[in-house]
Amino acid sequence: MNDTLSYVSGNTEVPLRSQTIGQALDEIAQEYGDRPALVVKHQNIKWSYQELNEQVDKFAAGLLSLGLQVGDRVGVWAPNCAEWIIAQYATARAGIIQVNINPAYRVHELEYVLNKVGCKALITADQFKSSDYIEMLYSLAPELKSSRPGSLKSEKLPQLSTLIRMGEEHSDGFLNFYDVTAKATEEDYEKLAVVAKTLKPDDAINIQFTSGTTGSPKGATLSHNNILNNAFFCGEAMKYSEEDLVCIPVPLYHCFGMVMGSLNCMTHAACMVFPNDGFDPESTLRAIDEEKCTSLYGVPTMFIAELDHPQFTNYDMSSLRTGCMAGASCPIEVMKKVFDEMNMSEVTIAYGMTETSPVSFQSSTDDPMEKRVSTVGRVHPHVEVKIINENGETVQRGEKGEFCTRGYCVMRGYWGDDERTAEAIDEGGWMHTGDLAILDDEGYCNIVGRVKDMVIRGGENVYPREIEEFLYTNEKIQDVSVFGVPDDKYGEEICAWVKLKSGSVSSEEEIRGFCKEKIAHYKVPRYIRFVEDFPMTVTGKIQKFIMRDKMKEELGIQEQQTA
Repeated sequence: MNDTLSYVSGNTEVPLRSQTIGQALDEIAQEYGDRPALVVKHQNIKWSYQELNEQVDKFAAGLLSLGLQVGDRVGVWAPNCAEWIIAQYATARAGIIQVNINPAYRVHELEYVLNKVGCKALITADQFKSSDYIEMLYSLAPELKSSRPGSLKSEKLPQLSTLIRMGEEHSDGFLNFYDVTAKATEEDYEKLAVVAKTLKPDDAINIQFTSGTTGSPKGATLSHNNILNNAFFCGEAMKYSEEDLVCIPVPLYHCFGMVMGSLNCMTHAACMVFPNDGFDPESTLRAIDEEKCTSLYGVPTMFIAELDHPQFTNYDMSSLRTGCMAGASCPIEVMKKVFDEMNMSEVTIAYGMTETSPVSFQSSTDDPMEKRVSTVGRVHPHVEVKIINENGETVQRGEKGEFCTRGYCVMRGYWGDDERTAEAIDEGGWMHTGDLAILDDEGYCNIVGRVKDMVIRGGENVYPREIEEFLYTNEKIQDVSVFGVPDDKYGEEICAWVKLKSGSVSSEEEIRGFCKEKIAHYKVPRYIRFVEDFPMTVTGKIQKFIMRDKMKEELGIQEQQTA
């Protein structure tokens, strides 16, 4: 390959791991059984790898006792907690496909994802923040209140039969989480051992939903091979060992928490530390101090909140060495503060997407500071990347084009959606990310924009089309266009330009109220403007960049300089 072209392939000296997640956990528990595996501060839990493995075995056997089989889908709808981790490894051990459900989802979104992949069971928290999950499920499936646990027959959720709730309380129609572990018999454990031997590394084991450009989320389907290897190589980039304790305030439902957090720690016998059920800057700082964490994860907004916290100087950050910042571009000044004030001299930047398990580029702990604050590092092991133009041709180094990646990390496809899978992954196996990037002569990559108009708000990928299609269901709205505008706190905020139907009257508050209980909070537009028309091209395409520029001018905001 011509080295002046924007093509790179990762190092292959360390071989890919050909094993299942269950096998990997067994190996670690056998060799590092006494080492700390899991610390969950808000639940006062501290387990060794041996104790974690025992909990996983019990729950996996319990799931089989409920009649669940290899390949069945089980949803997990909960914030960060010990039960989430148990469910993650137990489903993998039993060959059951775990479906990650965003804790911010409302009823409309929950119904869609459960039916899209045909979940037979749902493991849920009782509540989180303003969401009462139990009541939301009762409203979606009123038959649940009079159902025997494990025997739901719902009109709206035809394939869902078993609901398992966390917490001590009992709810009509639900099994309790730890009661499931108690249900397992000797026969179930024997069955689990037989099942484990039949599983293969390429089996689908996880479905993660990403917002859809066509209005509905897509279920990226990932295998043991995808996420186990990606987790391992993320940890290698940060030089993890059994001595590391990793503070994970990012959500588990997302690849950042589940793969780069949980699985990454497990593959290196490091300890995962969860400061709270959701992100809180002070509990994160406290966890670092009390547990002497060596690594910290977060999107840039989290690091900003920690650095700006009034109690920041009361907590000892001296144990920190490394960590990972990902999910959105990072302002250069913030990165410098993380180096200097949080002692994270070996912090890395990562780039990826759910569909690639997620990481394809990452900086190294010994990369020059200039490269770590201005690029997303170099290509991951066993991964190929090329930057292409509109004609699909690989561009020269230093030229802008679409970032495409190929290798073990590329998902198996979008669940039940061959058409959208084919749009994303071409015949050569290349995943087209939709991101615009530049590759320099040394192989460092800089992400400079997006082919599509995706908005990244506080690390959450938000597709304007999804919000637009939802707003079209409002009987007062004739037309709507949604886009992102720069924001100091979240990187970008959501803005909607709305054209009302003739004779209709509305207000910003009314439109937000319409959104509030039906779509996740981070998708609700912060800025709403009522307009008579939209800037268009001659061919009738809406020019969102003009609208974005007008909003920047109106709000007096500028694009941030980013790493």
